[in-house]
Amino acid sequence: MRHSILIGVGGLAVVTATYMWAATQHWYEFIPGVAQTGPMNFHFAKDVALAYLTSGAALIWAGINNDKSAGLCGASWLVLHALFHIWIWVHRGTPADLIALVNLIGIQIPAFAGLIAAANMKPERAKT
Repeated sequence: MRHSILIGVGGLAVVTATYMWAATQHWYEFIPGVAQTGPMNFHFAKDVALAYLTSGAALIWAGINNDKSAGLCGASWLVLHALFHIWIWVHRGTPADLIALVNLIGIQIPAFAGLIAAANMKPERAKT
């Protein structure tokens, strides 16, 4: 099950990266809350897309190869990003709105699911 979670969260991160990279303006206008963060910055958005891509690839690798270290590394940026969005939510007055729901479903749950799955991986026994 842990491997499936890692591959699923990694896949979601890769899809997110692809969307942000290939359709940056659409992503900026379509995802609730993004436009409220300030004017569109293509460079920054593509930097974030690369972070998603790297995290996603590491999580997929971890799920396929039972690599706990790669899983923890892959989850680390996603979790820090999720915590930052929780901080933003608190400073918005903790509203129960569409932005909070999209953050919960698209950012926080996958990030923490990936971290928990990676942290609970059992290393394979050394082959002799």
